Amino acid sequence: MGSNWQGKLELKYAQRLGNTQVIQNQSQAPLRVQRAFYPEQKDICHSVILHTAGGIVGGDRLDLSIKLEEKSQALITSATAGKVYGSSGLEAQQTLNIHLQAGSCLEWLPQETIIFNDAVYRQKIHIELEQDALWLGWEIVRFGRSARGESFLSGSWRSHTEVWRAGYPLWSDRLWLQGDKGIIESPHGLGGCPVVGTFALVGQQVNRDLWQSICDLTSHYDGDFGVTRLIEGLICRYRGHSTSEVRDWFIAVWELLRLFYKERPVCVPRVWQI
Repeated sequence: MGSNWQGKLELKYAQRLGNTQVIQNQSQAPLRVQRAFYPEQKDICHSVILHTAGGIVGGDRLDLSIKLEEKSQALITSATAGKVYGSSGLEAQQTLNIHLQAGSCLEWLPQETIIFNDAVYRQKIHIELEQDALWLGWEIVRFGRSARGESFLSGSWRSHTEVWRAGYPLWSDRLWLQGDKGIIESPHGLGGCPVVGTFALVGQQVNRDLWQSICDLTSHYDGDFGVTRLIEGLICRYRGHSTSEVRDWFIAVWELLRLFYKERPVCVPRVWQI
């Protein structure tokens, strides 16, 4: 265990005279954050998380804590695709705790994660929303290095996300996939598709017309899609063969939602284009 990474990252954002600033940034290798930048207006702070080790192995543990003070706004992404390497049995873990104070908004948009064959990985995301706070996030996962003909035939992947407000659960999502040829090929599993994605907006109601507009977007793509309204939010699901396709769809959904809750267009992070 001594050779495994025990990475930590603590970020806190606050609004100062209409500008969102990073007021706390504490990190422990292999995690770090690039200098904050503002490709749109100063009220939205963009941050890019770096994993300097290049990937996660069994026994690694990453703990991230993100807090937004009242009325602050941030967009957080990752510098590259995440990689979870094969394990001899040890579990790799990532835990993310997010606290959004009243009127704040976080867009959590990491690049995709590649789960190598034999990987054992568990992720937990816990989000606390105060009054009028809004969280938007996505997760894109590729099982196996399919470009090299690799499938996820052995290992385990778990992801648990929960969003709370004032002691009341707004959304809880538990996903588990055991590496197995039958599950990978079953129509009740991945249906032969190596890529899955989940997109969530939680904290604000989505009307039926907007839901229908998002559903209509799926006609432009080839994968399997699902769009579900929550009491206070929206969930989109994808199953297919292309990370670029699911990202394009998620960006199109993000565009519609951002016009809805911010009345401004999206600003695609430049790091995605590198």
